[in-house]
Amino acid sequence: MKNSIIEFAFVIGFAAASLLGNAHAADTRIFTDDLGRAVEIPTHASRIASLHDGMLTLPLIELGVIPAGSAGRISGDLPPFIRGSKGLTGYDFDNSDIQFLGKYPVDIEKVAALKPDLIISTTTYEDILNKLSAIAPTIIIDNVNNSREQMFETLADITHTQKTLDVLKTRYAQQIKDINTVIDTKSISVNVMQASGGKLYVWHSYFSLGKVLRDAGFTFPKLVEDIAVGERRELSAEKLQDLNADYIFVTYRTDRARTPQDAMAEFEKVIPDFCNYLKACRENRMLMMPREAASSTSFTALGLSAFTVLTHISGNPYAAKITK
Repeated sequence: MKNSIIEFAFVIGFAAASLLGNAHAADTRIFTDDLGRAVEIPTHASRIASLHDGMLTLPLIELGVIPAGSAGRISGDLPPFIRGSKGLTGYDFDNSDIQFLGKYPVDIEKVAALKPDLIISTTTYEDILNKLSAIAPTIIIDNVNNSREQMFETLADITHTQKTLDVLKTRYAQQIKDINTVIDTKSISVNVMQASGGKLYVWHSYFSLGKVLRDAGFTFPKLVEDIAVGERRELSAEKLQDLNADYIFVTYRTDRARTPQDAMAEFEKVIPDFCNYLKACRENRMLMMPREAASSTSFTALGLSAFTVLTHISGNPYAAKITK
């Protein structure tokens, strides 16, 4: 009788252990990150540590996933902030439960104290991957070679928010359609440039604003088209006229209390009276945008960029001659 009881107890114990093991297996899955590592991650992570505010935290919030902690920025005496987030998503450290994990590089002790069940990072942190992996399962996303669309796709896969991403994509597609309905984009040239330290900077495609302009089908100066996809070029004043276009966009940083006048002053450092060399500037078709709206990895930023393009170009007397 005693042996029967012991055997029964053993069977029950083994069954319970098997059930627990199956439950544990169901709560995790294998995810292959951009370093080719097969990482066992929670199926539904509840305490995510995001180690890049612009590339990771903003997209997570837009996908409906609020991380437990995030990398952030510090500017002067201002409290830590998630760059562009308050204006684009409404969330920041001071009005949410998101914990500040430090600016780059993040504070490893703060990450550990957060007790995350998943850490999401960019390749920037590849050198301390072992330390991060000792805290929690860690996924590395390549923010250099992946497009921003691919970043969103990866994050949606990790967090099971593909349906939310589909809605965001649908909204953006309509915004591009609205531009094409009103504006004959193929007949209008555009460019996005910045001036800093006496130099000019241009991109093949300037982040969110650049994506909108290219998706809508605008044309670009040849010098810009010759820049490799994903790259930028530093140029001297001699190339200024080669960057001319029907419409020129310039950005400025509101998170550093910069203004459009500050941006214009930077162009003056490149060449005095620079506006004389750019027809778009002389004819009031040089448009200023806050940099967060023009550059952030954010569908809200894409929407703001699309709205700016639609309203400023379609309503300009110059464009009225060639709009549909």
